[in-house]
Amino acid sequence: MNPKLIKIADFAYELPDERIAKYPLAERDTSKLLIYNHGDISERTFRDLPELLPEGSLLVMNNTRVIQARLHFRKAAPAGALIEVFCLEPAAPRDYVLMFQQTRSCAWHCLVGNSKRWKAGALTREIKLDGKTLTLTATRDEAAGGESVVTFSWDNDEVTWAQVLDAVGELPIPPYLNRASEDSDKQTYQTVYSKVEGSVAAPTAGLHFTPSVLSALDLKGVERAELTLHVGAGTFKPVKSEEIGGHDMHAEWIYVPRAVIDALLRHGGECTAVGTTSVRTLESLYYIGCRIIANPEATEDELRIEQWEPYNPSPLSGSGAGSEEVEAEAALRAIAAWMDRNGLAALHTATRIIIVPGYKYHIVRRMVTNFHQPQSTLLLLVSAFVGNNHWRDIYDFALNNDFRFLSYGDSSLLIP
Repeated sequence: MNPKLIKIADFAYELPDERIAKYPLAERDTSKLLIYNHGDISERTFRDLPELLPEGSLLVMNNTRVIQARLHFRKAAPAGALIEVFCLEPAAPRDYVLMFQQTRSCAWHCLVGNSKRWKAGALTREIKLDGKTLTLTATRDEAAGGESVVTFSWDNDEVTWAQVLDAVGELPIPPYLNRASEDSDKQTYQTVYSKVEGSVAAPTAGLHFTPSVLSALDLKGVERAELTLHVGAGTFKPVKSEEIGGHDMHAEWIYVPRAVIDALLRHGGECTAVGTTSVRTLESLYYIGCRIIANPEATEDELRIEQWEPYNPSPLSGSGAGSEEVEAEAALRAIAAWMDRNGLAALHTATRIIIVPGYKYHIVRRMVTNFHQPQSTLLLLVSAFVGNNHWRDIYDFALNNDFRFLSYGDSSLLIP
């Protein structure tokens, strides 16, 4: 079947509001863990995860850190309208590391709330930082797709953009929580291993990990590796088309150190992925390797993976990137050799990959993931992993056994 013809209505289920966890548990690792193991379903506690993973296996996690990406400005009298500016991804500079080091000015692709009240001119607000007062100014250029490029400037050469966000930004908790962000979210909506700033949403499967669980994984002999995918606001974008082919996936920036490629190769090109963000990054690596095999001189920009690329013909036969002829280890070795030729310690590119039923997984063999919204691309990804519509068995079990859903909810370990 053509994957673009998949009907999103086939992935609906009833999710009562009271099953959506509005807050996390006080102890992260006491959350419930559903085990799906070759069709058998059972219930454990998340702190049991280390004993459920094979000794000597590889666990890959996304170490992105959520930024305080939501800014508020108030227009001058007489209107006095409140304008919300939601930073999505860097525009200038495009590099995340450089962005947060910027002084004086920077530009972001943004969503603007109450945009009709901000048609022209600059917005300003005062910031108090380390005993000093500075003025933050925002100017807007409209762009396609409902987004804008907003240029921010501030009158202090010693203050970085990271400091500006820390001073006045708000953490963008998911809209389906139907509540304002609170100070506690600044800690609870970050994984304990978050390091690299850039996401506007947390990789929520990782929220269950604690230092004690990580230590237990080490004692079990489970190797851990970290990559980075900066989650965009598109992760909350609903599928509005009847068929999935009408849905546009958002691009997300990925950063994969050479050490991750080496770890995957040590483990035969296989791993357990923590969260759908890690899954999309890892599976994108396969197609990046296929591209390099087809074009060893490709640049990083030419390695960006497009939405439907996995479903195209083989690059070795002239078009597309997916290939049954290329093994995962061969694709990973191609990436390692390409990085060596280009003197790179890490791969830095972007992916728009969509994973739907009919997709063949190449690298991910086990998945830790939360319970996702009905009719979402994340639910399609899970369905593709467990196969044969078994996602319904999993979700029926969770709904009938008091599991908590979505970002602050419980999680599952899926072994197809």
